[in-house]
Amino acid sequence: MDSHYGGFWRRFVALSIDLFILGTIGFTMLILGSVAFGLGFSPEEMAADPETLMELGAKVWAIYQALGFFLNMAYFTWFNGTTGQTPGKRLMGLRVVRDTGEAISFGTAFLRWVGYLISFLPLCMGFLWAGVDRRKQAWHDKIAGTVVIDLYRVVEVEIPPKNALTNQGNLFT
Repeated sequence: MDSHYGGFWRRFVALSIDLFILGTIGFTMLILGSVAFGLGFSPEEMAADPETLMELGAKVWAIYQALGFFLNMAYFTWFNGTTGQTPGKRLMGLRVVRDTGEAISFGTAFLRWVGYLISFLPLCMGFLWAGVDRRKQAWHDKIAGTVVIDLYRVVEVEIPPKNALTNQGNLFT
């Protein structure tokens, strides 16, 4: 595969952009959820019974965590499975492909997301691994059999020059 791999820092910025997007959506969900759950209680009821407020907070937090986990999974699986690019990767000129160069499927994108969890657990060592790997693969890339390519450095296919004697070689005639 004639391409250059996406470097650690560009991948880091792309992931930061994606996490900012997810964080903004998540924070909005938390605010809306808190307001929605609080609508059933008057301020006097909440002030008079702190236990009710604590129970409400625990419910909102649990729902927020579950929805955030699902949103994260759906976000990375959908974007990587459809185009090989999350919005962050698109802005940074990166794309996820199979290590053979083919586009990835939704199944591979989901497996790669599961690999994110594994990469995250030991102090993010799986993500940092991309900085020292020869092919710039993080652990989740190795698990899913993917690489991240730098679209700005992909080698272009050259059009062969037209042969004047045979009129062959030009793809446009």
